[in-house]
Amino acid sequence: MMVRRAATGSRGAYHGIRLPLNPGNFLVSIAPRCISTIMSDLMRERLKAETDDPAVTVTDSHDGRVRELILGGSRGNLLTQRLVEEFRDAMRSAAKDRKLKLIVITGEKEQFSYGADVGEHLPEKIAEVLPLFHKLIGELLACDVPTLAQVRGYCLGGGFELALACSMLWCDKTAKLGLPEISLGVFPPVAAVLLPGKISRTVAADLMLSGRVITGAEAHALGIANQVMPRSLFTVRLHDFIVTYILPKSASSLRHANAALMGDIRDRYAEQIPVVEKLYLDRLMKTHDANEGARAFIEKRAPDWRDS
Repeated sequence: MMVRRAATGSRGAYHGIRLPLNPGNFLVSIAPRCISTIMSDLMRERLKAETDDPAVTVTDSHDGRVRELILGGSRGNLLTQRLVEEFRDAMRSAAKDRKLKLIVITGEKEQFSYGADVGEHLPEKIAEVLPLFHKLIGELLACDVPTLAQVRGYCLGGGFELALACSMLWCDKTAKLGLPEISLGVFPPVAAVLLPGKISRTVAADLMLSGRVITGAEAHALGIANQVMPRSLFTVRLHDFIVTYILPKSASSLRHANAALMGDIRDRYAEQIPVVEKLYLDRLMKTHDANEGARAFIEKRAPDWRDS
């Protein structure tokens, strides 16, 4: 794993992981007016995503009690296979650190994450990358250290699923969260398992079947987000929350409390994700439309659905 360890306190009062971007394709379908603009931006950024750059930056603060994992490197913060592998390594390291009281996961610059790289979700690659992402989510759920997703800007597809797997999810008012996979002819397996259990089947059906994008305020109203606030106050309020409510607590007690909190979600995920993954790989990906959706997106054209 390539790790860049930043100086303590370099991101305000807490610390993080950085995932670089390979900005060509991403598993999202935003409002039609946004797609071409974002795709053009990502294509212009492709040359900035050098494979030799570190994929993960870890920064500690508060005497090593808080760790921030920052998804970044370029626009969109795509969850490529390389990023998933390095993020798993970083999470394993964090889970072993007995001093940690909180892990904050956020996105670099203006976005949380556009989600997965569509190019990695074609038939020749999907059977390799999807199980890796599912393992990452399982390890994130299994981490006893409390986790908090700090969501700014777009939080879509796999990025939204990553945030859902955290103990807490905070949004600013610019946040736009969604599961647009259905617009590409597929569905989000992790969300299919987590959303009904963490929130409700009603909310899961709305977001998964419509593919619509919701605001941070809507996410809070639906019970997805714990907090929503103006972007200008995000850093200050999170810092105050950490200092007031997290640091005074025992790291051991926080771990045990989080384990109790996440126990049913862990069990549900371990039981159901293999079944949903098999449905996705063995049935969905054998259909014309599941493959057509990704190819049409990459080729910047309307999909030719055959309903099969």
